[in-house]
This record gives sequence, structure tokens and C-alpha cells, in this order.
Amino acid sequence: MFLLRATYNRPIEEVDQLLEGHKAWIMKNFDEGRILLTARQVPLVGGIILARGESVEEMWAMLEEDPFKTSGMADYEVLEYAPVRAAEGVEGLLEPDA
Repeated sequence: MFLLRATYNRPIEEVDQLLEGHKAWIMKNFDEGRILLTARQVPLVGGIILARGESVEEMWAMLEEDPFKTSGMADYEVLEYAPVRAAEGVEGLLEPDA
């Protein structure tokens, strides 16, 4: 499991100009089972994506299609985790092939 952490490096008004393309990218990867959850940071200076994949390299390749990254509006950090416990209702996150 991976945590993709975005930090905006442009004013939010500029970032928002690419929001529809970013949302389309999220939905494509959500439909393909890669993205599990997204969240905006408070205050809105970035966000996180919880994703599933085989490798850090796969996550970077996925990010290369995100308009926020390709435009230079956001910088990303990719962190890998191995889940060990999950609350009721999200137990599937513990299973690598779920």
C-alpha cells in the first residue's frame, strides 16, 4: 500500500484550473483499483492519495499522468506501507489482492 502526498507549489487558484483533469485521473485509477482514497489537506495546501500497487516505480508511473504533477503545480512524495490492522469495514485493505 502506498501513501502519495502532494504539496502544491502554486496558489490554489492556479491549481484549481487543473482540478477537472486531476479528478478524471483519480477516477480512472479508482476504477482500475489503484486509488483507494483521496483527501484534501486542511488548510488546502496539498492532499493525500491512498493507493495500491506492486512497486514504488508503478506509483511514480501512475503519477506521471496526473495533471497536477505534469504541470508542475504539485510535488509528490511516495511512501510505501505494509498494513497490519484495519477497522471493521476496511479489512480488505489488509489483503494485497483485495
